[in-house]
Amino acid sequence: MERLLEAVIRRAGSVKAGTPVEALERLSGGANMESWRFSCGADRFVLRRAPSAEWIAARPLDMAGEAELIRRAHAAGVAAPEVIAELAPEDGLGIGFVMRCLPGTADPETALSSPPMPLAADLAQAMARIHALDTGGLDFLPRLDPVQGIEGLARQFAEAGGDRPLIALGLSWLRRNLPPPAKSVVVHGDFRIGNLMVDKGRLSGVLDWELAHLGDGHEDLAYGCMTVWRFGRLDRPGFGLTDVAGLARAYEAAGGEPFDPARFRFWLVYRTVWWALGCLGMGQSWRSGTDRSLERVVVARRCAEQELDLLLLLEAEAPEAERLRPLPPPAPPPAAQSGEPTAAEILTAVSEWLAATVKDRLTGRERFELAVARNALGIVQRELAGRTDPADRTLADDLLAGRLSLATPGLLADLRRRALSTLAADMPRYPALAAATALWEHA
Repeated sequence: MERLLEAVIRRAGSVKAGTPVEALERLSGGANMESWRFSCGADRFVLRRAPSAEWIAARPLDMAGEAELIRRAHAAGVAAPEVIAELAPEDGLGIGFVMRCLPGTADPETALSSPPMPLAADLAQAMARIHALDTGGLDFLPRLDPVQGIEGLARQFAEAGGDRPLIALGLSWLRRNLPPPAKSVVVHGDFRIGNLMVDKGRLSGVLDWELAHLGDGHEDLAYGCMTVWRFGRLDRPGFGLTDVAGLARAYEAAGGEPFDPARFRFWLVYRTVWWALGCLGMGQSWRSGTDRSLERVVVARRCAEQELDLLLLLEAEAPEAERLRPLPPPAPPPAAQSGEPTAAEILTAVSEWLAATVKDRLTGRERFELAVARNALGIVQRELAGRTDPADRTLADDLLAGRLSLATPGLLADLRRRALSTLAADMPRYPALAAATALWEHA
């Protein structure tokens, strides 16, 4: 791989001929694309490529379009990487492009431990500049119309079985709460902590432009405020750094359009439904063979995180009596075991062995994949111990059709219990689970 990359860098004229590629390593982040960092002389670069031709063929924006948009953003003063070369078939490296490596890190903990307001202001300025990009000549970008987007989500829901009641609740809400038409701007589409390079507490780069499109700029504002992208900072809804009002003021001060709370809320619910379905879609990508990575199949079980977040977003619209109604009792805990170890206990033993004997031998991507593997073992262990089935097609149909709602007596309490039970089995460390349990169990 190093020799192939040397040829690409040499063709781009970025380094002297004969300079070797060194320190090649795959980076741990990125649920979709592959990222490889390497050095060539005194310079550092990142190769960004698709996991397969089949995978990229299904995307609305191809990698040539992504590279072109990054070039335009970089030229317009957005903190975006410099693209130096696009891969050609004869390069033998797949589909993708090479960028100069930016200073800093995309590690969420590093970003969220930075001085919050300077970084929040940087993010607001970057969003405002992206939304101000000239859309002329960007016809290759897909366009997201809210009505068409919702119906696309509804089709995804049907294809995924149409049997998750909380996703149906979100889709029904979206259909009833369409925002008025908005000015069409360039939307990054994945603007969040984890996709943003931070160096010494300040923004140094905006990464991962694969979901860029034309649409409503409030979508970017809302997406980074989703609970899942705040990495436990439940008290800071503005990107895990500040409150939403502070983020909105910084965005307007940087030249962004006036903040509209109703549009923001619509996109917050929309993108939560979108990511819930995206998680389910990961499982189908694995089944179809498009991407057989372990990470793909584990992310599919993160749907339960978004279902909990959806209910937390929407439950305020239920009547007070329903919000105060006690939850039905949880399923009884598994009986204490005796005799030979169960399959669930054996999986626990394997996970503990991996942590004790293998973890310290691994670094980088391999250490990350070990964590994913242990997470997978835990999911299976808890399912064997007794996971409540989250599917209920009849209830989902009734919610989607509006025959039932959060005003239906007892429904909110039932949905709360379902959300808690499913998430406790699938992703028990999700920070919002403990907060929701404390809130709902004592309602």
